[in-house]
Amino acid sequence: MEHISMSIEDGIAVITLDRPDKLNAFTTTMENELIEAFDSTDANDAVRAVILTGAGRAFCAGADLSSGAETFSEWSAESNGTDADGDDLRRDGDDLRRDGDDLRRDGGGRVVLRMFDSLKPIIAAINGPAVGVGITMTLAADFRLAADDARMGFVFNRRGLVPESCSSWLLPKLVSLQRALDWIYSGRIFTAAEAFSAGLVYRLHSREDLPGEATALAHSLTRDSAPVSVALSRQMIWRMLGVEHPMVAHRVESIGINARGAQADVREGVAAFLEKREAVFPDRCSDAMPDLFSSHLPRPRW
Repeated sequence: MEHISMSIEDGIAVITLDRPDKLNAFTTTMENELIEAFDSTDANDAVRAVILTGAGRAFCAGADLSSGAETFSEWSAESNGTDADGDDLRRDGDDLRRDGDDLRRDGGGRVVLRMFDSLKPIIAAINGPAVGVGITMTLAADFRLAADDARMGFVFNRRGLVPESCSSWLLPKLVSLQRALDWIYSGRIFTAAEAFSAGLVYRLHSREDLPGEATALAHSLTRDSAPVSVALSRQMIWRMLGVEHPMVAHRVESIGINARGAQADVREGVAAFLEKREAVFPDRCSDAMPDLFSSHLPRPRW
């Protein structure tokens, strides 16, 4: 890893945006490394939850603008699928050109979509300024904790851009429509206290206490719950945000109850409850995840 780092301790993975001298500005390298990191945490049964934070005094200052006014012109020029040196930009079969479109996909959006698919709960520990993609990438986290002196901003309109990282879909689901429009239209910087008041941030902590509080929350979410059940529940809640009728939820939940009812975790969970002891769940995400979604919630194509 070049622009992020990752550690795992006591079942909690901590992914750190690690360019402190650049306020952890977002790069294509960081984009790809974040996707790789979430692939890794999903594949590792020892990981129960993920914390995403920043090194140094910032969480993420947004896109790396070191190329100045031509930053996004150069980015768009790569839409032909190669970089300035002619190297192929396609990664893991993810062709940047689909259905005849000469279009490079939004990098923050690729990260957010990977986070959306995570099997493990994600906590964003916003330890300092979070601007542009620095705040939109956190919208796919299950919880956002923030340092009480952090500042945030959806600054795209002030740069002549538009929202990205799937934020036009996510943000109005997390705060009121009028608050989302205020932040997006104006592009203004706002305080962590305002974000907390609006419901974007779950809790505020001092900068010093934030890492420990994020870890404590991660343990409280996962300590007594079955890993497969948490993974399925996460996907159920997130995917239901856009369905047209509760019947879709009823179908998926019915499939889930039937599938999980036949697995070892349920027998252990019920026995532990009746015997008044802690459950030791045997099922693992790597090999015991039933398919609840493909028939009723197929993934949209790019």
